[in-house]
Amino acid sequence: MIRVLIADDQPLVRRGLALILAPDPEFEVVGEAEDGSQAVALAHELRPDVVVMDIRMPVLDGVQATGELARTLPGTRVLALSTFDMDEYVVAALRAGAYGFLPKDISPEELGAAVRIVHGGEAAVAPRLLTRLLSTYVRTPARARPAAAAVPPELTPRELEIWQLLATGLDNAEIALELDISVSTVKNHITGIFGKLGVRDRAQAVIAAYESGLVEAGGTRG
Repeated sequence: MIRVLIADDQPLVRRGLALILAPDPEFEVVGEAEDGSQAVALAHELRPDVVVMDIRMPVLDGVQATGELARTLPGTRVLALSTFDMDEYVVAALRAGAYGFLPKDISPEELGAAVRIVHGGEAAVAPRLLTRLLSTYVRTPARARPAAAAVPPELTPRELEIWQLLATGLDNAEIALELDISVSTVKNHITGIFGKLGVRDRAQAVIAAYESGLVEAGGTRG
């Protein structure tokens, strides 16, 4: 059973999310929090597997709460929620350690699927939504886009190529088709890329690509 804590400053939203998850025997809603500070305190008390976290809350916002949980309870994974799909706070939450993001107008099926994905340690963010967010809110450093200075030298040419394609929103099957290699080979390369970049998941790898200048706003490849 996946233990879930729900954090949102709107009581109706909290109850709605709890009612969506509660009937599924795979989930147990262990608590509800009305702000980020309460979310952190309850997470330490209840030790949920996943916190469904609104990113705009009073007292302590969801971004700060996510960063605190990433530092102090790394086994508890955060799934960020926002009223808007294009929200600069989403990028901040992913940087802070959130494993995924959903807009609040998602379906019950999408919510359940995202909680399962995050619980499994994967990033629950649609690749093209993530690249749209980053191209809007992440600014490439004001310098010539290098390939060498900002990119870890231990990346192989093939890993660099796959990182660029991943960062422009392609999924594993699309990368495999683009490079005429197998999906399993793509997965193996991506695992190596994560290790060399020091990132945890696909979302953080895409953020790193934009911040390094490897990919610019609009999805331009380096």
